[in-house]
Amino acid sequence: MMEIIATLTHKYIMHGCGWNLHLSHHKKHTNKLELNDIYAIFFSFIAIILIYLGIVGKLILELIGIGITTYGILYFIFHDGIVHQRWTIHYTPNKGYLKRIYIAHLMHHTTNKKEGCISFGFIYAPPILKLKQKLIKINEYKINEDVAKENKDASVD
Repeated sequence: MMEIIATLTHKYIMHGCGWNLHLSHHKKHTNKLELNDIYAIFFSFIAIILIYLGIVGKLILELIGIGITTYGILYFIFHDGIVHQRWTIHYTPNKGYLKRIYIAHLMHHTTNKKEGCISFGFIYAPPILKLKQKLIKINEYKINEDVAKENKDASVD
């Protein structure tokens, strides 16, 4: 369930109205922190509040808070640690599931624009061949759109 919520949040909020914060994550930098980290802080507060509400009487809220926390820990280890190598220990997966997620996320970062990205999940990614095909299709559409705009601009003169 958390993967679905995270994917939708990533696609429609981080690559939507929250792009100003998330953009820092799509640009190369050498900083230890980025504006995008505000999302982790925000979701941590939500998890803490839910766990507290669960402790004082709403067990289901505590379980949801624990789920968010667990997902956040996995995200921190894999996404920040392995994919973006924000730690001093570097590891690059070379086979299997971890390699697929790793490559899918690198493909997501082939642009530092709000549009044109693929693979918004953190724990699941479609097969790499499907992602490559989708990325090619998106880029062909974008190229055709740009050419059409250039032709329209050229015909105005």
